Amino acid sequence: MMEVSESERIIFGDPFLADIDREGICGVDMHCHTNHSDAPVKISDLLRYAEKKKIGIAITDHNQVSGSIQAIKNSRTTLVIPGIEVSALDGPHILLYFYQPGDLQEFYKTSIERKKQKSPYLAIRATTSDILDQASDYSCICSAAHPYGYLLFNKGIGRCVERHYLPETLISRFDAIEVISGGMKRCENMRAVELAGKYQRGLTGGSDAHLLKDYGRVLTFAPDQGVHDFLDAVLKQRNFVIGKEKSLIDKGLMGALITPRYLPYLIPSIAIHYEQNIPRLKRFLMKKAGSGKE
Repeated sequence: MMEVSESERIIFGDPFLADIDREGICGVDMHCHTNHSDAPVKISDLLRYAEKKKIGIAITDHNQVSGSIQAIKNSRTTLVIPGIEVSALDGPHILLYFYQPGDLQEFYKTSIERKKQKSPYLAIRATTSDILDQASDYSCICSAAHPYGYLLFNKGIGRCVERHYLPETLISRFDAIEVISGGMKRCENMRAVELAGKYQRGLTGGSDAHLLKDYGRVLTFAPDQGVHDFLDAVLKQRNFVIGKEKSLIDKGLMGALITPRYLPYLIPSIAIHYEQNIPRLKRFLMKKAGSGKE
C-alpha cells in the first residue's frame, strides 16, 4: 500500500513497486556514499548495481568528490549526477548537485579541500552560510540533507532553526529540501515534507546509502535526458520522489560496518562533535540559570 503525501509529488513506498509510468523518466538515488568517504562500497560495484537496477546515482560522499568523478568517467549507461555532501561547521549537511563535473571539482578545490579537518568526513571549517555563498558562484542545486537529523546531533537545517541555533532566513537560501531520507524516521521525513511546502522549496530524495543493498531505496524521478534536464526539473519542481526508510535492523548493520572507518579519527571526531554541540550546551546552561532564579 502506497502512502501519498499532501503534495502528491512525494510517495512513501518501494520505488521499484510503485505503479507509475516510467517511460522517458529516470529514478536517481540522490544521496549515497562510497569507499571514497565513510562507506565500504567500491565505485565499480555501485555502477554494476545501478546498471542492473536501471537507476541513476548521485554519489554524495562526505566532503569529497573523487568517487563522483570516478563514477562519471567509468559509467557506461548509468546517469551519474555530479555531487557532494558537505558538513557545515554550524551543523547542517548540504547536498550539492552540479551541472558540470568540472565545476564540482573546482568547487571542491577552492571551497572544501583546504577547510577539511582531521576527521575528514565530519564538519569542515565553513558555516552553512559560507558554503551557500561559495556555491552561488556555480551552476548547481543546493539541497538541505535530512533537515531533522541525525539522532542527538544538529545535522539538519530544520532542527538547527527550530532550536534557534541558526536564523530561519537560511532555509530560503536552499533550492531544495531532502523530503525522504532513507536514514530518517517517517515522522522526521514528514516534517521535511512540511518544511519544503512551507518555504516552497524543490524536492529531492535519497537513500543515504552506505551499503550496496540500500542503493535505490529512495529515488528522485525526473526526465531522462541527461544531467542538465534532470537538475532543471528539480529546480523547476517538475520532479517527484518515491522511497521508504531503512528498518532499525538495517540502520544498526550500517552503523556497525561504517564505524571502523571513523576509528582512526576518533579524537578529532570527538573534538568536532563537542564544538558543534556548544550551542546546545549554552542553551542548557541558560535554561538552568533561568530556572534557578525562579
